[in-house]
Amino acid sequence: MKLRFAPSPTGLLHVGNARAALVNWLFARQRGGTVLLRLDDTDLERSKAEYAVALEEDLRWLGLDWDESFRQSDRLPRYAAAAERLKASGHLYPCFESEEELRSKREQQLRQGRPPIYDRGALKMTPDQLARALANGKVPYWRFRLSNRSPEWQDGVLGRRAVKLPSLSDPVLVRADGSPLYTFTSVVDDLEGGVTHIIRGEDHVTNTGVQLDIWAALGGDPRALSFAHLPLLTDADGGPLSKRLGSLSLRQLRRDGVEPAALAGYLAALGTSHDPVPAMPAALVTGFDLTAISKSPARFDVQQLLALNRRHLHTASFDSVRAQLPEGADEEFWLVVRDNLDLLGEAKLWFEVVRGTLVPPPQPGEAEYLRAALAALPPEPWDATTWGAWTEALKSATGRKGKPLFLPLRLALTGEEHGPDLKTLLPLIGREKAALRLRVAAEG
Repeated sequence: MKLRFAPSPTGLLHVGNARAALVNWLFARQRGGTVLLRLDDTDLERSKAEYAVALEEDLRWLGLDWDESFRQSDRLPRYAAAAERLKASGHLYPCFESEEELRSKREQQLRQGRPPIYDRGALKMTPDQLARALANGKVPYWRFRLSNRSPEWQDGVLGRRAVKLPSLSDPVLVRADGSPLYTFTSVVDDLEGGVTHIIRGEDHVTNTGVQLDIWAALGGDPRALSFAHLPLLTDADGGPLSKRLGSLSLRQLRRDGVEPAALAGYLAALGTSHDPVPAMPAALVTGFDLTAISKSPARFDVQQLLALNRRHLHTASFDSVRAQLPEGADEEFWLVVRDNLDLLGEAKLWFEVVRGTLVPPPQPGEAEYLRAALAALPPEPWDATTWGAWTEALKSATGRKGKPLFLPLRLALTGEEHGPDLKTLLPLIGREKAALRLRVAAEG
């Protein structure tokens, strides 16, 4: 068994592609299969080396690895050789129509109520016409002549599927400059590389029918391939999940502090009836079931992802996050603040609260109460009982209770209305900082 993930390095890895990568990886690892990472970079104008590097970094961050890898740009001679075989067998034929001419043909077909598919006009050229076109300096691009078949397959997610090839235009496989297109290079690589299972998005269903035809023309047995097409992701409202939303790239989610275990667990459960569990891919292998994925589109809800991220952080050990915490943060600090975090990056704010310099916000009308709080501040050493003893004394002295008792103190000590339990946070702040902040707040 061999599976491949084949991103194009023309942008940052998006959650939709990351889901396909994860499903391929889980399926292969569960069955002892080989995982191939193939960079489909034959679009030389849009492919960038920095995106290729970012793709690999983001996949590794998500917890995915691979057994083999290559770039399509390193295999151009193989595609040229395959194209020559298809030309020799009559499957590839030269075309000269310009985009403007093709557009005019499509518009005429639509006016006549006919489907706007290529009319195979190039096949009607006589040998003399072809020779004259070449002699006049015209350079052809090459189309693949689709058969009259309707390739069928039992899809691992969608069930029985078929594509009626006569209803499609013959696809261009080689541009006039000799560069091959994705539809062609993917088949050559899958055939020569021994790929057995292809798992990708539902938007490739038509491609699958076309590529099975090309596969057969190149001498492959279509029965050797298994397919599964994942329904596309939508946003929380059921609309299209645009790949152009930078906020849903793995790079941005990573910068925002989303943990890989939360994202992996969420993506693995999308489209199934299973409740997502935060876990790295290696821990998800045993429970993965491709057949549990629904045929319906799955909704990617950022709020659900963040909820899973919170759940993960609230139980994460200090050792698992140590490298991402501010320098100097220790286990005691982590255990105090983790229950209050949505994203790991928020730990930096609370580290500033306990170790840094804080200017409390103004609290009009609270100066007298804050001075009383400063006067009643207990001596050190402080522990988990200090906060309770201090606020109980203030309650007795001022008659305050509830929010009027606690909120001015929290604002003065942390600058925030909400946060970790001050019973455990106050000892980390220490008496010196607490006294200074109460004094500044009272004077403000």
